Amino acid sequence: MNRLISLAIAALLSGLPMPIAIAESVQTQTVQDRKAEAARLFKQGAQLYRTSRYREAIQVWESALGIYREIKNRNGEAISLRSLGLAYSSLGQYQKAIDLYQQSLEIVKLIGDRNSEAILLSDLGSSYKNIGDYLKAISFYQQSLAIKKQIRDPFDEREILDNLGNAYTYLGEYQKANDFYQQSLAITREIKDRRSEGSVLSNIGSTYNSLGQYEKAIDFYQKSLDIAREVGDRRSEGSALSNLGFAYNSLGKYQKSIEHHQKSLDIYKQIGDKNGEGQSLNSLGNVYEAIGQYQKAIDFYQQSLVIKKQIGDKNGEGNSLNNLGNVYNVLENYSKAIEYFEQSLLIFRNIGNSIGESASINNLGNAYAAIGKHLEAIKSYQASLSIVRKNNDSTQEGKLLNNLGNAHTATGQYQKAIDYFQKSLSIKKRIGDRAGEGKSFSNLGELFVKLNQPELAILFYKQSVNVRETIRKDIIGLTKEEKKSYLSTIEKDYRALADLLLKQDRILEAQQVLDLLKVQELSNYLRTVRGNNQTSQGVDLQRPEQNIIAYANELNQLQQKDREGKLNETEQQRLSQLVQSERDQNKQFNAFLDSPQIKKLITELRRNEDNQNVDIAKYRRLQKDLLSQFPNAVLLYPLILDDRLELVILNANTSPLRRTVNIKREQLNQLIIDLRAELQDSGSEDVKQTSQKLYSILIKPFENELSQLKINTIIYAPDGILRYIPLAALYDGKQWLVEKYRVNNITAESLTAFNSKAIANPRIFAGAFGGKGGEIRSGFSGLPASIPEVQKITSLFPNTTSLIEKDFTKKVTADRANSHTILHLATHGELLVGTPEDSFIVFGNGEKVTIGELKDWDLKNVDLVVLSACQSGLGSKLGTGIEVLGLGYQMQAAGARVAIASLWTVDDAGTQALMDAFYTELKKGNLSVVEALSRAQISLIKSDKYNHPRFWSAFFAIGNGL
Repeated sequence: MNRLISLAIAALLSGLPMPIAIAESVQTQTVQDRKAEAARLFKQGAQLYRTSRYREAIQVWESALGIYREIKNRNGEAISLRSLGLAYSSLGQYQKAIDLYQQSLEIVKLIGDRNSEAILLSDLGSSYKNIGDYLKAISFYQQSLAIKKQIRDPFDEREILDNLGNAYTYLGEYQKANDFYQQSLAITREIKDRRSEGSVLSNIGSTYNSLGQYEKAIDFYQKSLDIAREVGDRRSEGSALSNLGFAYNSLGKYQKSIEHHQKSLDIYKQIGDKNGEGQSLNSLGNVYEAIGQYQKAIDFYQQSLVIKKQIGDKNGEGNSLNNLGNVYNVLENYSKAIEYFEQSLLIFRNIGNSIGESASINNLGNAYAAIGKHLEAIKSYQASLSIVRKNNDSTQEGKLLNNLGNAHTATGQYQKAIDYFQKSLSIKKRIGDRAGEGKSFSNLGELFVKLNQPELAILFYKQSVNVRETIRKDIIGLTKEEKKSYLSTIEKDYRALADLLLKQDRILEAQQVLDLLKVQELSNYLRTVRGNNQTSQGVDLQRPEQNIIAYANELNQLQQKDREGKLNETEQQRLSQLVQSERDQNKQFNAFLDSPQIKKLITELRRNEDNQNVDIAKYRRLQKDLLSQFPNAVLLYPLILDDRLELVILNANTSPLRRTVNIKREQLNQLIIDLRAELQDSGSEDVKQTSQKLYSILIKPFENELSQLKINTIIYAPDGILRYIPLAALYDGKQWLVEKYRVNNITAESLTAFNSKAIANPRIFAGAFGGKGGEIRSGFSGLPASIPEVQKITSLFPNTTSLIEKDFTKKVTADRANSHTILHLATHGELLVGTPEDSFIVFGNGEKVTIGELKDWDLKNVDLVVLSACQSGLGSKLGTGIEVLGLGYQMQAAGARVAIASLWTVDDAGTQALMDAFYTELKKGNLSVVEALSRAQISLIKSDKYNHPRFWSAFFAIGNGL
């Protein structure tokens, strides 16, 4: 409830004159009685309004309005009309609210009440803001502000400044918004209005949230929360907690987000704020949808929908229906999605909410497109486009033009699709929508693949990748909708680009993309992975590609001026030269493709003459500098595509090598699943046969080169499901791969942080979960062999801090880890498909740390983290293996050089045997982590009891272990 309605209600409850003074012109007792009855009804309506019982409040206030009109009390009539407007606005019926505010405004102008005039102008501004007409909203707010300044009302002036800030925020003009919020903040502090100060701080936080500066947003939201608690404002406390929940959701800290939204929900329930309760339930649905727990999301959206219906909040009801439709769209239950979208559309149309209406129509278009009804989709997108253009909403216009491009691509209308994509791209560049810009480039790339123009497809995909890399470096904020679209398509685009480059044998460029793909996969998974100066440069553009961009930009500018009739004679000659006198606008892109200049540049790319331009050569030197430290090592990059497997190896002494293996994704996946099952079964007799098949796919294509180059180390960047199989366990027909090569898996962080360094005089922190065999403690079985495992390490290395069972806690480990060089955790841990919160390490007292939390640890002095446990490893469900990559990345991001973990459950005794051998090797000194691990694995291969790969191959090194 805003301050202005609160004043009116407070005045009635205290028996004081209301802000709109009620004239005492009726003398009869009957009129006085009717007036008292109207005041009583107004008070009753106010109490109902406070508890979000808006429909009941409307009924009562309408009765009060009838009495005020009967006794010709114009002031009472005006305030009743305004109160009804507020109630209808709370119900999302903004056009009805506007009509009521206008009626009230006419009355207060007649009676010369400037204060109330300003209030109603502000109300009208808020209503127009709610229906998406932000320019009209700003106009009304400015009129209101001018009056408030004249009559010197700092309290209301502050609120109107806030409203102006909100309107500019919706327009995406965040600096203007912040200017108004700062003016508002200055007033609140001058008049010492702590409650309002908290509100303004919250608005400033929202600005930073929109800019993607989530940590700053959290700081302001926290200050707002502190003030709300200080002044005992429970409703504002709930709002601040909700805002913190939004910010943590944006940061990918989903558990924290859930906790804050749940606290907000509890407060709203306690104070009986049904509207706030519905909003919190909706927010919880948003978080669970973001982490893929769709049934939970549906449950929360349904609960929110029930409340919105109960209180008559039509706008909220429409939003909940839209959210439900979006979830069912993701679940590919399109008929149900369409049903919900149509219900939401009907509501938004009835209440005159054009923003909601256009969103529902667009969502319907997406659902129709998903089921192949592209003509229906086009109709929907066009209808939605018409609305957003009326609202001057450039952001949505750019998205809808993009959707229309996709729909016309699907129907084979490529020229129309190009036109829509170009218009979308132009808008997105103009308004600074970099995520949308990247998407438009991507769509053009996909379209030129269909047009059999691979060189141009590569160029557009490269620009898409480069835009997205700059976004990730700066962490530009995206809305929930943008983020979902951004993350669902970006990885696909990196793979499509690498695929095209490899088909043209442009290996070095493809390797750049593969490096960036690893970073992007982590970014999608962990949500907190930032780019660096190297990755933000994206993929290098060849000189012909740079010239094509320059040509296209010049052509586009001249054609735009031609359409506007602004070409001078020189420009007309230049345009004719560029397009060979082809001036038909509808054929402009055909003219572009047919021009001699473009044909020449594409021919240059096809001849591959310019592959060693300055930027590419610089990148190649970077790789050579890395590999020169390890002259007997190769970098191995596999790329899994639908129809084949592409392999790339790089070595300091040769040009990049590429091999193509004709195996379909489904066949490769099945082979990996079979081998993984056999590797875990110590009784399997087929493991060598299946392992040899994978060896022939991954290693044999380069066997001669590896031999000639005398390679002894493979630096491995596995792709997708290959992350679930240890390279060390491949079999060449005579011996295991680990007997020929050391293997070091790498993360995106490894390539910029590789250095050769043996661990000398290690200081070890060793923790053991302990327990007895068969014992269940904190939900996990005992690991009795973990205690002698730690004791053996202590006996080998005097500088060891060992903690057993309950003494082995999360806090002690986090606090002491960085004062040691090796962190050995002999405890349960699981890497599970899902979110970073699903994968964890357990401590002796039952506490957990998730992969998502590891980055907050300080491990800058730690060379090695060992995760040793019988149940450490993956669940039965396989995904892309990103959780394996994520573990290594988080360890390195926290500062550790390398981690050793297991890919499946290894029995307690087998783990102890491998760890004993590993630390015995490490004790010899001057050995890298990878060398010590390889020697330990070979020692088990030669043993009688643990020679099956189940025992020795599960453990792998990831990071910088050379």
